[in-house]
Amino acid sequence: METVINYFETIPSSYRAGILIGGLVFFWILEGIIPLFPRNYNQIKHAWINIFFTITTIIINFAFASLILMSSDWVVANKFGLLYIIEMPTWVFMIIGMLVLDLVGAYFIHWLEHKTRWMWRFHLIHHTDTHVDTTTANRHHPGESVFRAIFTTIAVLITGAPIWLVMLYQSLSALLSQFNHANITLPKWLDDSLSWIIVSPNMHKVHHHYTLPLTDTNYGNIFSIWDRIFGTFAYIENPKSLVYGIDTHFKPEENEEMGNLLKIPFQTYRPPTGAKFVEKEKA
Repeated sequence: METVINYFETIPSSYRAGILIGGLVFFWILEGIIPLFPRNYNQIKHAWINIFFTITTIIINFAFASLILMSSDWVVANKFGLLYIIEMPTWVFMIIGMLVLDLVGAYFIHWLEHKTRWMWRFHLIHHTDTHVDTTTANRHHPGESVFRAIFTTIAVLITGAPIWLVMLYQSLSALLSQFNHANITLPKWLDDSLSWIIVSPNMHKVHHHYTLPLTDTNYGNIFSIWDRIFGTFAYIENPKSLVYGIDTHFKPEENEEMGNLLKIPFQTYRPPTGAKFVEKEKA
């Protein structure tokens, strides 16, 4: 544990960038070996759009880095947060800290983006991707990246997470997001088993189905426990029956053009067609 703490306490930015780039390259190669869906689309154009949004996410995260660091230093100095309520072994401290960081900094903000209309307008850029793969992981509008950075800071204040734990969480979060977005097919028994602990590829792909009610399920990023506890877990037998994208923005000029993707949050709101389906089901 001491080695892990020392490593992530002083991890250079270049190493974190290496983790991000290394994960993208690894899962990109794996997608060519065990793809879920054939990659019969312009992969370069698709990747460029998503990498552009990855770069804007990195820039915004760097802008918030000082605030997160100051927040972490303050909670540690003042023993403020859930992790300081009782004494616990370091490994328990780490697991509980990771779980709460994931709950507040990933699950809750993700759920909120789906339930709050003005936030959804930013988040739906992520859902407009009709060819979900590992590059989709950081396809976030800059506005959404700000939301997530703010909630990461809030999560640090609630948990009392030291900076090594924050860096460990963010590194695993990036890798696990690339993993569960990757266009790969795992043996069903393996994917099912993983989904009891972490968000597996088949589990997260359900969230990227083009319409409600499946779009509003499986909000988790690292741990699947929160979806199971809060009743937002969904499972389908055949992931190949999924259709990626979002029902309100299916035209290529809407979901494949950078200029339009940046402007979507400021355009007229379009209610999801799936909302009508849900209303009929409840009637």
